[in-house]
Amino acid sequence: MMCTNEDALLCDLAETYGIYDMESLPVTKVATFACGLRGDARIMQIMTDKQSDIHTLLMASMVDRLSFLAWTKTKDAQNNRNRPESLVAKIYSKKPEREFEVYETGEEMLARLDELRGK
Repeated sequence: MMCTNEDALLCDLAETYGIYDMESLPVTKVATFACGLRGDARIMQIMTDKQSDIHTLLMASMVDRLSFLAWTKTKDAQNNRNRPESLVAKIYSKKPEREFEVYETGEEMLARLDELRGK
């Protein structure tokens, strides 16, 4: 988690547990706290590539359905024009693609890491 986004992890630990200096704690304690974070924590959303939490998704879904129902009562709906855009589609349409490399052995990975570090 620290390698993915240390700032997000620090913010989540501060918000959830009141931990402002995670370096002062043993690594195992920080790991326990980090694993105990809820699914809507910043770091969890980054790690799982989620764009938003379930509450946001449900609210956007309700707005989508309400706007669709209201639209069906209009003249635009009779002519199939100006259909409201889906908020859920907007939230989930921007999925960043991650680039990653796969290694067969640990030695390959370490050699690549040395290469990236310029050694």
